[in-house]
Amino acid sequence: QVQLVESGGGLVQAGGSLRLACAASGSYTMGWFRQAPGKEREFVAAFRLDGGRTWYADSVKGRFTVSRENAKNTMYLQMNVLKPEDTAVYYCAAARFILNIRRTDEYEYWGQGTQVTVSS
Repeated sequence: QVQLVESGGGLVQAGGSLRLACAASGSYTMGWFRQAPGKEREFVAAFRLDGGRTWYADSVKGRFTVSRENAKNTMYLQMNVLKPEDTAVYYCAAARFILNIRRTDEYEYWGQGTQVTVSS
């Protein structure tokens, strides 16, 4: 059973920064998603295992950076210039084989989520 353990959420003022971490029990393609109250879960960023390419949602491009520490099977999401609209529960997800890295239904494993709240 794959385990994903997230950490790093919290409360921050607009313009501030947070770093999320997701530790996996194996080596997978991994992504970050978020879900705000009353909204569907949406893609944020991903780091592909084969090739190390990264993807970002347009809404976070230039502000968020996804990275990976392979030795620890850990993925990070550095979030800068945070906005109130970034407020959501952030989820880490992992997959062994994936075609469309932005689709939630492509991911097999999910973390428990961590709350990020950005105050204005």
